[in-house]
Amino acid sequence: MNTTTVSGSVKEKPKPMMKKKRKKKSKIYFGTPVQNAIIRYNENVNKPSVQNKIYKEHIQFAFNKLAENLIHTFKFYYFDYPIEEVKHEVVAFLVMQMPKYQPDKGRAFSYFSVVGKNWLILHNNNNYKKMKIHDQLSVLDYKRNLTSETSLSENDEFNMEFVTQMLDYWDNNITNIFRRQKDILVADSVLELFRRRHTIENFNKKALYIMIREMTGSNTQHITRVINQMKNYYFNMMNEFSTSGKIDTSNTGSIF
Repeated sequence: MNTTTVSGSVKEKPKPMMKKKRKKKSKIYFGTPVQNAIIRYNENVNKPSVQNKIYKEHIQFAFNKLAENLIHTFKFYYFDYPIEEVKHEVVAFLVMQMPKYQPDKGRAFSYFSVVGKNWLILHNNNNYKKMKIHDQLSVLDYKRNLTSETSLSENDEFNMEFVTQMLDYWDNNITNIFRRQKDILVADSVLELFRRRHTIENFNKKALYIMIREMTGSNTQHITRVINQMKNYYFNMMNEFSTSGKIDTSNTGSIF
């Protein structure tokens, strides 16, 4: 015992203060507890007050953090309104998609990450024309050079997966959608350019039209008509992919 003597009395020295170690906060913001909360939220579909409580206490923070991370990780900065508003819109979309989540299909974090990222890609690209992936069929525009756009798309796993599934869909359905042989030939030439996009240096409208004409012998008017028809399917496939993360590529014919 540490002591000191003062006028015959013994006093104990005060013990040094021990600093309390701070507990490290977990970096996992969207784990099993949030997934379980989403499941409970969906189970109480007829009890809005219960849903609201579950959301505010267990889900809201995770959705806000996920939206924020997606925006900054993948640099979705090409919006014409503040990032904070973009985040709110992403969160609102995630909430809308909650009833579609099925635990047996995978973890909630993976599902909502894909859903949120798809929404951001779709809307971000509307505001940054050089990064529009849904314009890859309408890239046939004299005013645009898509060399840089294609490079950006190739580096994005989402874009690559979408194009892969889109090509699979057309492989299974092209003869159901186009009946005339010359239309099929043009459509298949367009798809072939998508398959060869990594090796095409001059990826703009004029060059592509020339390549398609050489491949098919069709005139510009005919090529444009076929491409316009393909674009309608393209946009519907993009919407399907952005909400579910996949395209039904089976031989279903003209489903759109």
